[in-house]
Amino acid sequence: MSKDIYDVIGIGIGPFNLGLAALLDEVPDVKSLFLEKKSEFNWHPGMLIDGTTLQVPFFADLVSMADVRSKYSFLNYLQEHNRLYHFYFLEKFHIPRKEYNHYCRWVSEQLEQCRFGMEVERVVPSGLGDGSQGYEITVWNDALHTAERFYTRRLVMGIGSVPAVPRHFSAHLGNSVFHSSQYLEKKEISKGARSVTVIGSGQSAAEVFLDVAKEQESHGFTLHWYTRSKGFFPMEYSKLGLEYFSPDYTDFFYSLSQEMKDSLLRDQALLYKGISAETIADIYDYLYERSIGSDYPPISMQAMTEITGIETSGSSYELRGDHLVKEESFTQETDIVILGTGYKTAIPSFLSDMKEELVCDEAGRFKITKDYRLETYLDGDNEIFIQNGEMHTHGVGAPDLGLGAHRNAVIINQLAGREVYPVRTKNVFQTFGVEKRSPVGI
Repeated sequence: MSKDIYDVIGIGIGPFNLGLAALLDEVPDVKSLFLEKKSEFNWHPGMLIDGTTLQVPFFADLVSMADVRSKYSFLNYLQEHNRLYHFYFLEKFHIPRKEYNHYCRWVSEQLEQCRFGMEVERVVPSGLGDGSQGYEITVWNDALHTAERFYTRRLVMGIGSVPAVPRHFSAHLGNSVFHSSQYLEKKEISKGARSVTVIGSGQSAAEVFLDVAKEQESHGFTLHWYTRSKGFFPMEYSKLGLEYFSPDYTDFFYSLSQEMKDSLLRDQALLYKGISAETIADIYDYLYERSIGSDYPPISMQAMTEITGIETSGSSYELRGDHLVKEESFTQETDIVILGTGYKTAIPSFLSDMKEELVCDEAGRFKITKDYRLETYLDGDNEIFIQNGEMHTHGVGAPDLGLGAHRNAVIINQLAGREVYPVRTKNVFQTFGVEKRSPVGI
């Protein structure tokens, strides 16, 4: 029996692979399939807090930065939902996070090549029966409760990142100690607490803190916010600072040694780990209103502080902390701990049988080519592309929604063997490396 062979299969349907599927919908000679273990598209549902917005302009939708004419653009979504005038009068570049999620769901529902409830369990190299090499993918079909096999020439991994939980909190995870990615799911538990603690310094921690603070007004618990960072600082959002999230900076960064890349990333935290200035202003304005008449709420915010341990204390917890500047230790009792500690890249379990075929660096990270292919020991053109797993090789723009369409254009041009979507080479005003100039008079 002949195999049904795809040109590419995408594993995971987050915004990046969904954008790839949408752009490939206009490329009929590339046969694609996208698989996602969740039953439907839902982007960070635990953080769809009322009033929160994307931190990038709406142009960072699934397709526009590669093809503004696409029917899957955000503007076309607005037109199809009779919201163009609403958006026109809104006069905001940063759209509600809930609307971005609804837009992505709208796109996913139109793409037949996107299949949900399909969990990839195993990927192995395989002959395809036509003399070429590719991959056999074993998938659990949740609706049919059965395993299926698919065959493809190439893969695109768009599985995203996983919550980063400090080791000393791992054993305590549950209803009372949880990551911010589960916040809305477990928000009600916090209302009955005597004390709630938020840990972390980024946007998620700030949004959770503000939402919990508003609940604190009605329910009376004490609220603490700790971060190791030197302060509750804003993310870099100046116009020239934003140029670091460009194909130009990605090219510059990729040309550096790995040692220099790692050094730069350590110094660039506020390019991608800070808090939006708008959220900081919202927090300050809220606390100001709460303190009118010198009626200060039982809320504390403490930077320069690392929570180094946690122990069960009856029905609550005792946190151990260190002030990193004063070098003083302290303890804090709390009922609820919310970890706004970010996300990390993880090697997916479905690649377990292929570990020996993948090239990694000294830190155990994938080695990745400039055009987003994993380096492997395999022969042939059966590439594995990666989405949002290449910060260590390509820089701070890897998880940025605004670069997703550009990366997909690079990948699609390789899949198709021709330029389907133009990849521009000059997108910013500044020069990141040494600008090469021709001698005067030549």
